Amino acid sequence: MSQEFDLVVLGGGTGGYVAAIRASQLGMNVAIVEKEKLGGTCLHRGCIPSKALLRSAEVFSTLKEADKYGVLADNVGYDFSKIQERKQGIIDQLHKGIQYLMKKGKITVFEGFGRVMGPSIFSPQAGAVRIEKENGDQEMIVPRFLLLATGSRPRSLPGLTIDGSYVVTSDEALQWEKLPASVVIVGGGVIGIEWASMLTDFGVDVTVVEYADRILPLEDEEVSKELARLLKKRKVTIVTGAKVLPESLEKGEGRVVIQAETQTGVQTFEAEKVLVSVGRQANVENLGLEATEIKVERGAVVVNEFFQTAESHIYAIGDVIGGLQLAHVASHEGILAVEHMAGLNPHPMDYTKVPKCTYSRPEVANVGWTEKEAREQGFDVKIGKFSFKPLGKALIHGENDGFVKLVVDAKTNDLLGVHMIGPHVTDMISEAGLARVLDATPWEIGQTIHPHPSLSEAMMEAAQAVDGKAIHN
Repeated sequence: MSQEFDLVVLGGGTGGYVAAIRASQLGMNVAIVEKEKLGGTCLHRGCIPSKALLRSAEVFSTLKEADKYGVLADNVGYDFSKIQERKQGIIDQLHKGIQYLMKKGKITVFEGFGRVMGPSIFSPQAGAVRIEKENGDQEMIVPRFLLLATGSRPRSLPGLTIDGSYVVTSDEALQWEKLPASVVIVGGGVIGIEWASMLTDFGVDVTVVEYADRILPLEDEEVSKELARLLKKRKVTIVTGAKVLPESLEKGEGRVVIQAETQTGVQTFEAEKVLVSVGRQANVENLGLEATEIKVERGAVVVNEFFQTAESHIYAIGDVIGGLQLAHVASHEGILAVEHMAGLNPHPMDYTKVPKCTYSRPEVANVGWTEKEAREQGFDVKIGKFSFKPLGKALIHGENDGFVKLVVDAKTNDLLGVHMIGPHVTDMISEAGLARVLDATPWEIGQTIHPHPSLSEAMMEAAQAVDGKAIHN
């Protein structure tokens, strides 16, 4: 006899397990089907391990410049095996925490690959899940609601085969036992730039090859320009407007050679490794979706504003539906989907209010429209901008490059977007996110007393600068 549940979540990543917990809070009998480990890509191959490595790189970089703080630290070096041990320790601790939350919420966890079944003797409607276990056993479970949260995996360029040795993605790079002397990073988006920042801090010779005309092409142009300047200052080679030629790849004897078409002609790049960072593709294959009415377009599951698929009792969230492929987005989508199942009538998600972060050095963060996007939307725009350079806390911290920029509707004074580059801005951006949710004006932000000395003063001064009232500009 197959087990029945109010909700079965296919995929135990960030979006999936958060949705399961919320469903449990609402009194649902919940199960998760996960083929690997709870926590998914974010915990095991993405957000957490990469940020752990970035933190070690930041500490190493700071120690190399300790004398400017009056601290004497001779013969500074690093043990990459211990760096990896620390990273894994953080992952293990968080993984245990998720397992505890599953027990606390009385959520049943099935280990195995879940496949969606069409109408059958088990269920008159599509959505029963067949669990295929490693030992070959199979089990059938039947949900009232099904939530697809199967995530994504690194994408590669057609013809550029990932071999795990010479040509890798972030998945393989996170498992390196030692760092290469040189790396060519194909792709200057968020993941590529985080790796570039980390690797150069560890002393690796880094070249970034980006197809667009600038790195971080989705950021405000001023932010992209400033980050490129600061990375080049740290000896990162950046080549933009470059189309990589996969057929030119040569590898062997510890070296990789690859070419790219650029505005000045074909350029040749050589390094120990090529790290491919050109986005991620949704995991929609082999799920059994062809046995349902669920639609897949441009490689992602199609959903409505409440994350329902064409089968109204089957929902999908996170990377598998495309859009903003971020862990905190998947989590929020999961909560909204579950609340919709429960009839709570949640508000649809406004993606212009989602903070987006790049954990490079310096950090980058934004929420809302860029200046260019706002103008293209037809807004008459005014700008407030404040540099970290005169800020006391930034000088104390030892990093005062970067700025905070507000994009504001000149007619209504509505806050359209906030863009930051500088120290710890990934922590500061939440104030801007709250301002967007509350529809706060720059005047209200400027009237909010910010502590001194603090990095957050840059937000206050940028808000005051919208109307020419910044004190320290």
